[in-house]
Amino acid sequence: MAELRFFFGTMGSGKSTQALQIHHNLRSRGLECLLISQLDRQTGQVSSRLGVSAEATILDPTVDVFRLLGQAHLRGEGLHAVVADEAQFYAPHQIDQLARVVDEYDIDVYAFGLLTTFQGELFEGTKRLLELADVRSELQVEARCWCGKRATHNARLVNGRQVYDGEITVVGDTASNGSGHEAVVSYDLVCRRHWMADKEAVDQFALFDADDGAIDLR
Repeated sequence: MAELRFFFGTMGSGKSTQALQIHHNLRSRGLECLLISQLDRQTGQVSSRLGVSAEATILDPTVDVFRLLGQAHLRGEGLHAVVADEAQFYAPHQIDQLARVVDEYDIDVYAFGLLTTFQGELFEGTKRLLELADVRSELQVEARCWCGKRATHNARLVNGRQVYDGEITVVGDTASNGSGHEAVVSYDLVCRRHWMADKEAVDQFALFDADDGAIDLR
């Protein structure tokens, strides 16, 4: 019986690497397996930090996943499994559609994604996967904070400073900061203690009153 399986972890925990491994293993056994993703840096591919990649169907939030996969199924292509990378970016209704693929077409779905945003909250796609998945597994490849502790949070840095506001789906390395200059956007892995410590510092700066006006230094 097919299952919807959700594998989650921080950045650097090997999500895309394992997704590619499962895709390779199934195809090497003669099974038809479709690799899908959203917002991957390599157009038309899923790629891992280890330099491994494979061709993939890149979706956007408007795609009807159930219809897309159903067309392949009904054409008699013998689709056995779907590997969905970057699953945190899927719209909640697309997660519902993946669940329908499992239930109505008896096709296994392996979804891989981050658990929380840089704001420390569940992604909408992740939240829905946790609610619907038959199997939920945390990847055991541990990334480390700069202090040596286990990393649990994804931090967004703008010009080297951690931020807690902004668009959730920023993937690029640069973004306009509104002053005509390009702000360098990067990501880092930190433990809960240091993620929260930086947030407290930001909140204190934001509450600082100078000349009867609050200065938000975020």
